[in-house]
Amino acid sequence: MIYDIFNKPSKKIYRKKLPKIIIDFREKNSLIPTKLQKLNHEIELKELKVADYLINNTAIERKTTADFIQSMINGRLKKQLQEIKQYPQYLLVIEGDLTQTKFQNQNALRGFLISITLNQKIPTIFTKNEEETATYISLLSKRKSSPSKVNPKKSNLSKKEQLEYILQAFPKIGPKKSKELLKKFKTLKNIFQEKEENLKPILNKNAFQFISLLNSKYD
Repeated sequence: MIYDIFNKPSKKIYRKKLPKIIIDFREKNSLIPTKLQKLNHEIELKELKVADYLINNTAIERKTTADFIQSMINGRLKKQLQEIKQYPQYLLVIEGDLTQTKFQNQNALRGFLISITLNQKIPTIFTKNEEETATYISLLSKRKSSPSKVNPKKSNLSKKEQLEYILQAFPKIGPKKSKELLKKFKTLKNIFQEKEENLKPILNKNAFQFISLLNSKYD
């Protein structure tokens, strides 16, 4: 047998494994798990009761713009954001351009985003696409933190709570006023179409601000 003593065997390149990321199995249809693997992360797909991604003690809820709007309307997002607060750290990622959606009531959308940041105090990151989302998740995983011992549980919102939550996204509308509005006008559609003078008995001087916000353009 003849050996080629002049050609040295190529050395294997070992890349350091990055922190493990636990991913809800429903995210497998996105490109994010694959991109995280390419970044040399260990990933585990499993059913998560809360959040879409878990990195040590941080829970991440990811929403595409379409899913964000749909879950805002049906109240599901409120429940999900309450649930991720069971973790020491949490983050909402909104993926895509909200200005390009077909959602007509842009003022309700604005009010909802304000509520998430100011009222619920949930950090929110906007990303262009799945690749940028994966980059943010990867960077977050490199932060030093200790594993969480939280055992998250699902919570349920009634239909009444979902309707109240949407109204509470608007400035100066708290739990009491949202209930009064719904009791009097019955549906969100009726409230949004109501005249200022008919809202004044409940909203007082804030009725003008409410109507102005509904009629504002998303620039």
